[in-house]
Amino acid sequence: MINTNTFYLTKNYHFKALDGLRGIAAIGVLLFHFMEIVAPKYEDSFIPHSYLAVDFFFCLSGFVIAHAYDDKFAEIGTWTFIKRRLVRLQPLVFIGAVIGLLAFVFDPFSDLIKRFETYQIVLLFLSGSFLIPYPIVPERYNNLFHLNPPTWSLFWEYIANVVYALVLVRATKRVLWPLFIIAAGLLCWQSYKSGFLAEGFGGDNFWAGGIRLFFSFTAGLLAYRSKWIIPNKLPFWFLSIALAWVFFMPFSETISPVFDPAIVIVYFPILLAFSAGADQSSYGKAETTTIKWLGKISYPLYMVHYPFIWLFYSYVQRNAPNMEEMAWIVSVGMVLTTVLAHLVLRYLNEPIRKYLGRYR
Repeated sequence: MINTNTFYLTKNYHFKALDGLRGIAAIGVLLFHFMEIVAPKYEDSFIPHSYLAVDFFFCLSGFVIAHAYDDKFAEIGTWTFIKRRLVRLQPLVFIGAVIGLLAFVFDPFSDLIKRFETYQIVLLFLSGSFLIPYPIVPERYNNLFHLNPPTWSLFWEYIANVVYALVLVRATKRVLWPLFIIAAGLLCWQSYKSGFLAEGFGGDNFWAGGIRLFFSFTAGLLAYRSKWIIPNKLPFWFLSIALAWVFFMPFSETISPVFDPAIVIVYFPILLAFSAGADQSSYGKAETTTIKWLGKISYPLYMVHYPFIWLFYSYVQRNAPNMEEMAWIVSVGMVLTTVLAHLVLRYLNEPIRKYLGRYR
């Protein structure tokens, strides 16, 4: 990596390629979750390492937040920063909880809801809406947030934002480097202990999520403040493939404990450096439009898709469909879920954020 003081780090510069890669990662997560139902053993899945997309999200978050707020944090203050992050993140947290509640209550393929009292269902909804862990469904992986499991990463994202506002916004590289090294050690330990990094979502692996956030968010902050940017003319499709191949790498109980931390500690920061330094002036109109859409759809897609994974899970448990039928369901489900995410973005999330922004 080279240290550069180019326009890439000016306040108003927008990293388009990073937006697009966030969308690619979200699509990878969607397919991964469908495939977890089709092929519960990672060794049998063709996209087994998409769980590493979360680590990529955390790394992007550290980089982008540092770019957006480092220079103006003293001017806007802690409370304004927190309000801005809430306006950005919280509407879809609530929307995802509502969709998750509807899928749970009206699931036509399962009677799981009959096992719970009304007060527990209310607490599940409050848990999903306000990101208070409540793992009470051991039949389904004991998720921290059963109605919408991916929000476990938003729980840690919120913590990262608070820690940034209170401490890390003032942390120098001299402070970040020891944190980076300690976090890398913890990440390697976690991968060795668990056999992979697909942890953090459940009550029995809660702290793994904190370790994953600790490293990747710190790496993103350090990358920005160290100006780890590599100017290049790589097209967006190449950067997309450079990210996607990680997700499709075969899973192995022997290799994955080493592969996972190697990708997160070494490969993702390098990919971030190339993506941040990509020559955006070479992007055509169609490519720019696609990248912009991928960036916009990424967060809604991540936050609304899992209730439909639960419906698919219930259907598979009840009907035991063959592989051909499941392939059709996954294909159609991918399209419909993406369409739904676009509609949620256009007609719910954007209007709500615009409304809340007036009072920010």
